[in-house]
Amino acid sequence: MKLQNDLFLRAITGEVVERPPVWLMRQAGRTLPNYRKIRASVPDFKTLVESPELIVEATVEPVEVLGVDAAIIFSDILVIPEAMGLPYELLEKRGPRFPRTIKTQADVRGLRTGVDAAAQLAHTYESVRLTKQRLQGRVPLIGFAGAPWTIMAYMVEGSGSKTFASAKEMLFKSPELAHQLLDKITQATIAYLKEKIIAGVDVIQLFDSWAGILSPHQYHQFAMPYLKEICDHIQEVPVTVFSKGAWFALKEIGALNCQAIGLDWNTTPQFARAQLGNEKVLQGNLDPCQLFDTLDNIEKATLSMLKEFGTKHIANLGHGVYPETPVEAIHCFVDTVKRFRY
Repeated sequence: MKLQNDLFLRAITGEVVERPPVWLMRQAGRTLPNYRKIRASVPDFKTLVESPELIVEATVEPVEVLGVDAAIIFSDILVIPEAMGLPYELLEKRGPRFPRTIKTQADVRGLRTGVDAAAQLAHTYESVRLTKQRLQGRVPLIGFAGAPWTIMAYMVEGSGSKTFASAKEMLFKSPELAHQLLDKITQATIAYLKEKIIAGVDVIQLFDSWAGILSPHQYHQFAMPYLKEICDHIQEVPVTVFSKGAWFALKEIGALNCQAIGLDWNTTPQFARAQLGNEKVLQGNLDPCQLFDTLDNIEKATLSMLKEFGTKHIANLGHGVYPETPVEAIHCFVDTVKRFRY
């Protein structure tokens, strides 16, 4: 089906476009009124993530309400550990928790991987198919996954953490075991993303949310090889890599077989371009907390960001939308980008 709005796809593949496309990480949920009704209708978050019809509603709402240039399928990065055989819980206002964690070689050996793991996520692929039908070609659809290091961090730590000390301890004390686990996560992720592409997603984004807690040496050793393997295997659609806090690895990230690189709000476009040159498209990077400011200041900050990035830019925040963000502030950000012209 021919896309009615192909601005995002044209921009991510490096074409000259009339303005930057705009979408927001975590746009499919959290702040919008219909999402909150959907969330209230189910007993827990995991029920929502496993319900294709509800996923469609959550995914399409930002397109209809905010007018963004791309939809992103509503899901969670932790569906991969669960598919591998490590179930998790999502506790209200506390985040994810794994009743069982990965500690030993026997634990790693017992995990599913590759197509066996991906086969556990049929509900996700069905949600992609249904969402494509609902969108009727209005905008492209993004699929995503967590990067292997970020997924490993949760599987070893057992929950969110400021330091992920247990996960980092494995990198130091048992590097071979860490690599075995990372390889299994990588193979499961590749198979999962390929199924999403078959189901209809137009773009893939990899989220390395905990990249910034590793040293440059550790990131080179335990993150980059697996990001590279995923990027090398996913060539059917454009790929964006978003490694939050990994400013120190931008040059290496720029060498990956991907089309776009996401920036958090601590990385200036000038610094990124100095590391990357002009080949890659950049995505980002307004501070999400800017959306708590006045509408006038949001507009000014957005215009300043757009001018700093110049061309080859996908407008976004530097991380996901915060749950308390006023909807009118999100409208202001999106509308400001849509009025902008190069």
